[in-house]
Amino acid sequence: MIRFAIVGTNWITRQFVEAAHETGKMKLTAIYSRTLEQALAFAKDCPADHLFISLEQMAACAEIDAVYIASPNALHCEQALLFMRHNKHVICEKPLASTLQEAEQMIACAAENQVVLFEAFKTACLPGFQVIQQALPQLGRLRKALFNYCQYSSRYPRYLNGEHPNTFDPRWSNGSIMDIGYYCLASALALWGEPQRVQAQAALLASGVDAHGAVLMHYGDFDVTLLHSKVSDSHIPSEIQGEAGSLVIEKLSEVQRITFIPRGGAAQDLTPAQHSNTMRYEAEHFAELVAKRHVEHAGLSLACSTARLLSEIRRQTGVVFPADKAIRST
Repeated sequence: MIRFAIVGTNWITRQFVEAAHETGKMKLTAIYSRTLEQALAFAKDCPADHLFISLEQMAACAEIDAVYIASPNALHCEQALLFMRHNKHVICEKPLASTLQEAEQMIACAAENQVVLFEAFKTACLPGFQVIQQALPQLGRLRKALFNYCQYSSRYPRYLNGEHPNTFDPRWSNGSIMDIGYYCLASALALWGEPQRVQAQAALLASGVDAHGAVLMHYGDFDVTLLHSKVSDSHIPSEIQGEAGSLVIEKLSEVQRITFIPRGGAAQDLTPAQHSNTMRYEAEHFAELVAKRHVEHAGLSLACSTARLLSEIRRQTGVVFPADKAIRST
């Protein structure tokens, strides 16, 4: 049984705790929050043996084997390094880091301390994503793909009212491509690897982060378009087009439905059964990596590629984080 701790007491953390417990391989042991009141409130529904308001004290706790980090993006690197240097395995919410350099530092630290570092990109772990991978040959020669995730943020009205929610604040390494746009980018990279070249555009808010944008990934005679937005809703699915047919994917992040439409033929539903809590699969995969002490796993290469492309997309669109300035000053 993996005794794990959590950093962050939001809804996604609660969902992960439920998923981790459902695997039967993990048990919540400790909760960190900035205030004891928040930790106690979270513990009412998710009991734990230890509550911490000090990350250093939690890192030193011998009764913790692994840590799930769901703090703001800008804190991922510093916190993950702290725990890995105390020989704790880390599953870190996406994106893994603010920059490629941070991601590389985290991966090197995991290798040095022989602990598992895992980016919580749930989509690639889903049964539905495996179906997509297996169905690609049926499409024939690939020509185009459109990966779409546009969702009006519940925090956007707060931003418009003059507040500074994390999701629209560059201090926390956030914005559209670093949030929901990540799913489109990482999914494309998981399927086809890094493109020959990438072109990106975005509309920036006054705060400095991207409100929405588009990315064109070139793979020779095949190209992938990514559409992402935190300030508008979309109701169209994603699609992969080949000369022999196409795959239509509803809600790419969770692969809710997959339809294969052969050219000139009838649509076929390929949707597999999936657990209602889609974080179950990433929790299961993380537990397996820890059990096998599989430190150098394939997910690290994907995380590094994603960090590299995120950094390049932001460079092209003019989104700058404090972490970028720290690199230039060293």
